[in-house]
Amino acid sequence: MKSTRGFTLIETLVAVSLLSVAIVAPMSLTTKSLAAAYYARDQIVAFHLAQEAVETIRHFRDNNILMTALGTPTDILAGIPLGVPFTVNTLDDSINSTACNSGTCPPLQLDPTQTFYGYGNGWTDTRFTRKVEVGTVADNAGVPQEIRVTVTVSWRTGSFQTRSFSIRQNLYRWVNDAT
Repeated sequence: MKSTRGFTLIETLVAVSLLSVAIVAPMSLTTKSLAAAYYARDQIVAFHLAQEAVETIRHFRDNNILMTALGTPTDILAGIPLGVPFTVNTLDDSINSTACNSGTCPPLQLDPTQTFYGYGNGWTDTRFTRKVEVGTVADNAGVPQEIRVTVTVSWRTGSFQTRSFSIRQNLYRWVNDAT
């Protein structure tokens, strides 16, 4: 009788387990890399949304300075709600100081072309929520001389974890105005 060599059951199990390790390790690394890339993408979007809100508040202040310079005496901080959370729509420079009355601000929306974040009719909700708060840092006889703008952008990753990003910036009453 001829003796034939073949794989034993143990050799086959060892080969299958080595093959499984060789496949599973790169797949889990790929999954973690994709999760990190999505988180980085969302964090960059959150940063830009927060900075956009700060620039909108700065625009309100600077527009009031321009009104005073053009002959209509205006308080530099007119139209900026102090002490209450609110939302800003940067597309039309509007402030909604009652949007966050329930304790939560509404989610930002995307326009139908999926290009602009804001609030509009027929727009779709996103996973991002932006809350703006302005408080007085220094005042002179009850007139704010310096304000702190705090913008918090929150978003949900997956179905469980909520992430947030906050940015703060101080704005000053740096010219004479109607106050």
